[in-house]
Amino acid sequence: MTLFRHKPIDTVGEAQRRAKKVLPKDVYSAMQAGSDSGATMRGNLSAFEEIGMIPRVGVELAPSLDLKTSFMGQPIDLPVVIAPAAAFAMHPDGELAVARAAKRAGTATGLSMVASMPVEDVQRENPNTFQHVYLSGDRDTVAARVERFRRAGVKGLIFTMDLSGARVAFNPRDWGSPVYPDGLDLKTIIKYAPMALGHPRWLSRYLRRGVAPGLTAPNMSKSDGVAPTLVGALMEWISTPGPTWDDAAWLRELWDGPFMVKGIVTPDDARRAVDIGATAIGVSNHGGNNLDTTPSPLRFLPAVVDAVGDQAEITFDSGVRRGTDVVKALALGARSVLIGRPWFYGLSADGERGVYEVLDSFRITIERALVGLGKSSIHDVSIDDLVIPDGFFLNPKRGAGIPIDR
Repeated sequence: MTLFRHKPIDTVGEAQRRAKKVLPKDVYSAMQAGSDSGATMRGNLSAFEEIGMIPRVGVELAPSLDLKTSFMGQPIDLPVVIAPAAAFAMHPDGELAVARAAKRAGTATGLSMVASMPVEDVQRENPNTFQHVYLSGDRDTVAARVERFRRAGVKGLIFTMDLSGARVAFNPRDWGSPVYPDGLDLKTIIKYAPMALGHPRWLSRYLRRGVAPGLTAPNMSKSDGVAPTLVGALMEWISTPGPTWDDAAWLRELWDGPFMVKGIVTPDDARRAVDIGATAIGVSNHGGNNLDTTPSPLRFLPAVVDAVGDQAEITFDSGVRRGTDVVKALALGARSVLIGRPWFYGLSADGERGVYEVLDSFRITIERALVGLGKSSIHDVSIDDLVIPDGFFLNPKRGAGIPIDR
């Protein structure tokens, strides 16, 4: 009889169910819930369901399907990339396991600035690593961190502009927001002991490795090399004014390699990103963790693609859960997609193997979608393969959502 933990994860939904069983409630709710009412997170998911796909039959396909593309100029074998997000308290191997799984799947890793593992270690596990950056601290502090990322050998920078400091940090949630402990002292251990003891599979992972759940942010260390606590890192970030386009231009001058501006949904912002030298545009609403009731970025994607043309590579994230979602985003002009919660679920469920199996589930369902569409390559899909409801697409002008005539 196959043990539960060794049974392959076939879908993101299955990974989520297992993660919920393994993780303490606070850890699970921290990664699962969107801001405020959660309307944006739900809208991200439902937007994909509103778009239909047109099957084709009797088409002769190539012996092997082509899923290869590029991410920020680097070739990848799978158009699904690890989004930069912190893996605190999900699994003792943290982002190292994620990087190993991504490398095995032939794709790239985005590493959060507040990740639980040092960038140098993650980059060694997957040389195709891209470092995420928040504007946090003064410019000298940010510049020193960027230099560290350069020395570590990361392939490019991902600059997030849509989640900005004190304006949105620690968003309340209708179902409650967990409180992050500021380190692990005796008082904290006693407080959280019942929660840990109630989830023996999660606890045993840490006990077997002889480590405690990581609550520091090593990539936010300053000149003294001391990693701040997660809470300390977040307090520095929320105390920093939100980034402006001048800040983006300054950061671009520090970094002469691939550079993404992430958190874009409007054509005007996409053009501004190109103007300051971005080589990639991340169409995203931060997975529903920013301004609640923001429509799905899928509704804005064609307008951004039209605005940018071939001046920058377009990536997409927020609400991607299966291969058909990936194909729809690619058909609307994205070069690749990024996933956040899906790899959270896989890591929580079964570490490196769980993340790999989640990525493999995307590969399998992308291939299934291509066969159904009668396509041999992801580069052959287009809007003509989709059924789009009237008024689905938005093109914001002067604050109004105006449907695109497609």
